[in-house]
Amino acid sequence: MLEFLFFLSLVGVVYSYFLYPLLLLPLQGRNRLQPDIVYQQPPMMTFIITAYNEESSIADKIEDTLKARYADGRLEILVASDGSTDGTNEIVRSYASRGVELVDVPDRKGKENAQWHAIRRARGEILVFSDVSTRIEEGALERIAEDFRVSRVGAVSSEDRFITEDGKVAGEGAYVKYEMWLRKQESSAYSLVGLSGSFFACRAEIAEDWNIGIPSDFNTAINCVRKGRIAITDPELLGYYPNLKDESKEFQRKVRTVLRGMAALFSEPALLNPLRYGFFAFELFSHKLMRWMVPWFMLSTLLTNLALPWSGFFGLTMLGQLAFYGLGATAFFQAGLREHKLAKLVYFFIQVNLAIAQAMILYLRGQRIARWEPSKR
Repeated sequence: MLEFLFFLSLVGVVYSYFLYPLLLLPLQGRNRLQPDIVYQQPPMMTFIITAYNEESSIADKIEDTLKARYADGRLEILVASDGSTDGTNEIVRSYASRGVELVDVPDRKGKENAQWHAIRRARGEILVFSDVSTRIEEGALERIAEDFRVSRVGAVSSEDRFITEDGKVAGEGAYVKYEMWLRKQESSAYSLVGLSGSFFACRAEIAEDWNIGIPSDFNTAINCVRKGRIAITDPELLGYYPNLKDESKEFQRKVRTVLRGMAALFSEPALLNPLRYGFFAFELFSHKLMRWMVPWFMLSTLLTNLALPWSGFFGLTMLGQLAFYGLGATAFFQAGLREHKLAKLVYFFIQVNLAIAQAMILYLRGQRIARWEPSKR
C-alpha cells in the first residue's frame, strides 16, 4: 500500500509539469491559424490601463502607450483609476488634449471592477488591457490587429520579459522559459487556460460577460471557449516589466495570484466537466488543478518514502529527495548560491509550491482577495 501511495504521489508531482506537456505534443499544429478576415480599415482599438495610486509611474506608462504605432483616429486610450487617492487622476487628466481619457471609479472594488467600468465606455472592436508597470514595443498594437485577422481568435496573450534595474532585458529564468513554452503548446493544441494578466487583448464581445470576481486573464480565456473562440499566445507580442526587488513581496504576490485563481475555478466547477467544455476542461484540470496539488504530492512522496525501507530503489529516491530539499534550504539561507542555475531552479520550484500550499490553506480557511493591490516594482 505504501509503495502504491509513493508512486501515485510521484506521478502527481511530475504530471502537471512534465506528463501534461508530453500529452500536448502530438496535438501541436491542431490550430491552423490562417488569416480569414480582410480589414477595410484598421479595427478600432481601445487600450485600457488599470491604475491604483500610481502617481510616480502613470505618466511614463501613458507616454509609452502613446509611442505605439497605430492608425490615426483608430486608437482610444482609457485609464481606469480604481479609487486612487493620490495624484494619479490629475496626471491622467493632464493628457486629455492628447486623447487620453480618465475612467474614475470612486469605489475601490478591485482591478476587474475598474476594467469593467472602462469596458462599458470603450468604443473599440478590440480591447487591450495593460498594467501600469508593463512596457510595450512600438509595433505591439499593429501586431495585435494582425493576430485578430483570424476569426477563431478571441483573445491574444503577450509573453513576459523582465527588466533589470539598469533598464536592460534580463535573461529569462528556466521557470519563465518553461511557462512561455507551455503556453505555446496549449495555444497550438487548442486554447490557453490563462493569459498574461499584465498585457493581453480580446475582442469586445469576449468582454461582454465580465465577472469582476474572477481574474481578468482567466475570465477572458473562459469566455473565449464559451463563445466558440480560442485564446492564443503570440511569441512576438512582448510585455516588459521589472522584477520585484523584495523576494518576500514576490512570494506574497504568488500567494495572492494562486488564491484568486482557486476562488475563480472552484466557484465554477462545471468548467472541469469535459462533456461541456471538452478539451479545455482537460487543460484546466492538468494545468491548474493538478499543479495546485503538487505541494501535497511532494509531501506525500517524502512521507511515504520515509516510511519505506531505505534500500535499493527507495534508498536512491530518499537520497534524491534529501539532496533536493537540502539544496533548496541552503539556497534559502545563502542567497549567493542562487546565482547557480540548478540551485536557483530548485529554490524557485520549492518557493512556488510553498506559495501554492499557503494559498490553498488560506482558501480552505475561507480567506479571499477582495481588493487588488498592484505590486510595486
